[in-house]
Amino acid sequence: MTTNAIGQRIDIAPATSVVGAFISRVDLREPLDAETVTEIAKALNRWKVLFFRDQRITAEQHLAFGRYFGELTPAHPIERGDDNLPELYVVESKAAREQYGHSKDRPRYAPPRHTGADWHTDITFVANPARASILRGALVPPYGGDTLWTNLVLAYEDLSDPIRDLIDNLQAVHRWHGFDGETREGYDRGQPPPTAVHPVVRVHPVTGERALFVNPVFTRYIVGLNDRENRQILDLLFGQITRPEFTVRFRWENDSLAFWDNCATAHLGPVDLALSDFDRRVERVTLAGDIPVGPDGFRSEQLRGEMFS
Repeated sequence: MTTNAIGQRIDIAPATSVVGAFISRVDLREPLDAETVTEIAKALNRWKVLFFRDQRITAEQHLAFGRYFGELTPAHPIERGDDNLPELYVVESKAAREQYGHSKDRPRYAPPRHTGADWHTDITFVANPARASILRGALVPPYGGDTLWTNLVLAYEDLSDPIRDLIDNLQAVHRWHGFDGETREGYDRGQPPPTAVHPVVRVHPVTGERALFVNPVFTRYIVGLNDRENRQILDLLFGQITRPEFTVRFRWENDSLAFWDNCATAHLGPVDLALSDFDRRVERVTLAGDIPVGPDGFRSEQLRGEMFS
């Protein structure tokens, strides 16, 4: 527990021993002083994802909270944001069911849909992925819809020295998976999907920690390896980041927030969302990120499409 200069008390209660912490005794409807912001930022670096309960904030207050920690990005490089607040990315259960659910009207021999529910780090198909994300539960069902996060620093540190030596100097190509929904104004759906190349291991820009920087949704292949080697090494790394001992599971409630470090975590969105009969609405803002750097000094590059601005 810490007490800041104006007497506002902040509790930090770890959710697990390895990742995730609950932050309480802070009211996000009120302006935050510099010491409070510093304490929250330190907790984020330590615990990778922070959870807040009972924060009855407006969308504007949500954006204001994000701005304490950096510049906000547009809602998404491709998908449409809120009509009135372009920084706000909204996910509703109805849209998810239409995009990812099983439709009786879908042609029998149509290509498989993207399932949407798999481990990923946000927006890694651009060379400057979001630094962090803040997601608010605006309308939460009575059950279902949980989200999981994994600590990518711990996943890297748990690997053997020979494997770490191997992957420290590798790069991987990340590509957008495609999308059937509405895109943002001005986006050309006919262009090749946005693609970036990142170090397989990322050095955290604040803590200096090394973290695995691959994910099953966007990472397509490791540069310079043949097909067999790619399958085996990526399967190893994907399995490593999704091991239960590196993860935390969050049960959403109305007016809950999750604030996660996109440099050090991957997350798994609700696996039951498309099959649920309940309405669900979550709203996200993202903080502008820098160019990831690997242990060997390699800096991420945009191969196709635009960087995130």
